[in-house]
Amino acid sequence: MTRRLILMRHAKSSWGDPMLSDHARPLNGRGRRSATALGNWLRHEGYLPDEVLCSSSVRTRETLDRLNIDAPAQFLDNLYHASPHSMFKALTQAKGQNVLMLGHNPGIAGFAEIILARPPDHPRFHDYPTCATLVAGFDIEDWSDMTKASGTPLAFVIPRELTD
Repeated sequence: MTRRLILMRHAKSSWGDPMLSDHARPLNGRGRRSATALGNWLRHEGYLPDEVLCSSSVRTRETLDRLNIDAPAQFLDNLYHASPHSMFKALTQAKGQNVLMLGHNPGIAGFAEIILARPPDHPRFHDYPTCATLVAGFDIEDWSDMTKASGTPLAFVIPRELTD
């Protein structure tokens, strides 16, 4: 594989302040613990990104911060509740070898399904719970060469597997 995508849904967010807009909602305690655990998992497994494409929402930014990884990040408004098509378009502009894309459902689950040749053998893949993370490999030289159904699942993990 010449390129690797780490596709992560934001961690669990708080609904504690009804006055906040959806875009401004932070993580809750469980979400903060999950994001930290996922960052540790990424380091342990050797899946560290060299570029990050992140939704501009507070909860995605906070998830990224809790991962504690050192990679240049772009915070993109067009990844906030993005469709699979918008996510595909954003990824084809990436330059990194190992790209972390951090976003929201339902777009992220739909995007994960269209980019893989076959889904990973995991019971939670299709609903993609908060902080779920797919690592997929692509045999391409450049992200602009990516096509649908071309990725190979390398790993899929949900926070409960790391925190319970």
